[in-house]
Amino acid sequence: MLPHRTSALPRARYAGLDGLRAVAVALVVVYHLFPRWWLGSGFIGVDVFFVISGFLITSLLLREHAQKGRISLRGFWTRRARRLLPALALLLVVCSSAAWVIGGDVLVDLGRQLLGAAAFGYNWLSILGGTDYFSASGTELFRNLWSLAVEEQFYVLWPLLVPLLLLLPRTWMRGAAAGVLAVGSAAWMAAVVLAGSASPQTLGADITRAYFGTDTHAFGLLLGVALAVFWRALTARDREWMQRRTVRVAVAAVGAASLAGLIFISLLPQTHSIATFPGALLAASGLTVITIAAGAWPGSRLGRALDVAPLRWVGDRSYGIYLWHWPVLVLLVAAVQDTGIDQPFPAWVGAVALAVTLIAAEASYRLVETPVRRRGFRRTARAFRDALRGSARRRAVAWGAAAAAVALLAGTTAAVVTAPSVSSGQAVVEAGIAALEDQQPLPTPTETPGTGAVVSGDQITAVGDSVMLASAPGLLEHFPGIHVDAAVSRSMYAAPGILRDLAAAGQLRPFVVLALGTNGPISPRTLDDVLEVIGPDRQLILVNAYAPRSWTDGVNADLAAFARARPAVQVADWSDAIAPHLDLLAGDQIHPGAAGGRVFAEAVDEAVQRAERARARLAEFTERREYAEELRREQLFQPPGAPHAS
Repeated sequence: MLPHRTSALPRARYAGLDGLRAVAVALVVVYHLFPRWWLGSGFIGVDVFFVISGFLITSLLLREHAQKGRISLRGFWTRRARRLLPALALLLVVCSSAAWVIGGDVLVDLGRQLLGAAAFGYNWLSILGGTDYFSASGTELFRNLWSLAVEEQFYVLWPLLVPLLLLLPRTWMRGAAAGVLAVGSAAWMAAVVLAGSASPQTLGADITRAYFGTDTHAFGLLLGVALAVFWRALTARDREWMQRRTVRVAVAAVGAASLAGLIFISLLPQTHSIATFPGALLAASGLTVITIAAGAWPGSRLGRALDVAPLRWVGDRSYGIYLWHWPVLVLLVAAVQDTGIDQPFPAWVGAVALAVTLIAAEASYRLVETPVRRRGFRRTARAFRDALRGSARRRAVAWGAAAAAVALLAGTTAAVVTAPSVSSGQAVVEAGIAALEDQQPLPTPTETPGTGAVVSGDQITAVGDSVMLASAPGLLEHFPGIHVDAAVSRSMYAAPGILRDLAAAGQLRPFVVLALGTNGPISPRTLDDVLEVIGPDRQLILVNAYAPRSWTDGVNADLAAFARARPAVQVADWSDAIAPHLDLLAGDQIHPGAAGGRVFAEAVDEAVQRAERARARLAEFTERREYAEELRREQLFQPPGAPHAS
């Protein structure tokens, strides 16, 4: 995230900022590396960084304008490039080469990711690609670079806008203008999220749009700007008052409470609503403003407390730690268990990822970032050239570095060239779509099979989500003539409406198979609506779910309980059927490949035949009961002396 130094210009150091950076990066890293821990909203650390960035960059620009009467755009952008680009370039080539060695889903869409990183537009490319940050497959190697892109766009645009801000004659007007823009950005985020709430199928993508968007997520940067404007305007008389003991004690207490408030917000569970987006993010940004002011306050105890050596060490390297932690985790999980990090992984994997991250961040800080920041690009290049002509030891080190650079560039090139266009999960879903499109015209459904008959495909209507879609080739092979209606991201709540449409089209057959438990919890009321739609003469088969999701166990328990209480409902136990054969699933551990689709079809077949046997037994029982009732009526109404029916 935020680089440690913002300028080559002399400036007073703001106490407490290194420690606050350390807190921010710790929140984000723990949130990602140890997702089962207690930091349900640890991602607010990004907003802490945004406020710090807005404050420091604006302070730098205002100071330069006050000293020189102008702002040197070239000088500012050169300093930003020196600080940001070397560490970023090292990260991209090392992790891309490692991804090429590991292979699989970690390579998916790598070219777009590298383009987004190089063009400072990772967030917008992700938005255009429909990425769901909070539930998408955890194999996107450089997903964390979205926030760096937001800051980079700020670094490009804000120096151009500062002169306009300075046209306002009063300090309070400048600060108020930044505050109004911050409120507008937060309101825009809320509006996007509220609009997405009306469409549950796209809510995840809409929240990502709100979270990734520079326009919707600029309020932290702008609050930092407002703080810098007011802080810059402090007079000597103001500072004299600020150093009074009672004032300093009160400010330190408020600052400590604000820091505690940040930790508290990070403990809250995330919601897909305006309570989090922008609620928690805006609250965290406001508390960060207070914490920065309290830490930088003259004589502040809070600033000294945050400046302890361990926190300063982490704060100095917070940029590198943020850069490395996510790709290292993605690569490690892929290497260890061949999945994305959206699947459960043991805590030791997170611990190893943390150790590797700290080592990589330290190496980057000492060997790449610091030399380039101090010398610049040209002097660093000259120093490398001189090393090639220097002593034997220096030549060996220089040639080794050159060879490593060539190898990493070659590995990155190979990774981009060999990267698949879609993930393994998407590939099996697309294969299912193709199988349904190639399906022959549906035959006319036959009558319901007789007692004990084997149910054929033309007796079955199957409705499902992407798991059924991926299983479509297996279903079509196992049940020729089956009608499959499946789509991505469906949930059980959509089932009644889909079934009504199928019934109106005459495509609702005697056996109805529903596989809609992957994408969220279910409601017994929804299942009752399903039974009402299909009517008493059809059999319902509910396919339970297998997915590393928090709601899966609850879904399966609810489906089993619903079926136990209703003779016309059976459960197809896909979860137990696939559990011993997880190698038949795609890398997301959710969608079955060709062989897994056959396991899905067999689980459905077993439940369908069980439903037919139950239907046949019920029909036989009903027939016998009706016969006995008819016989009883005949006996009751026989004329006296007539022979009894045998």
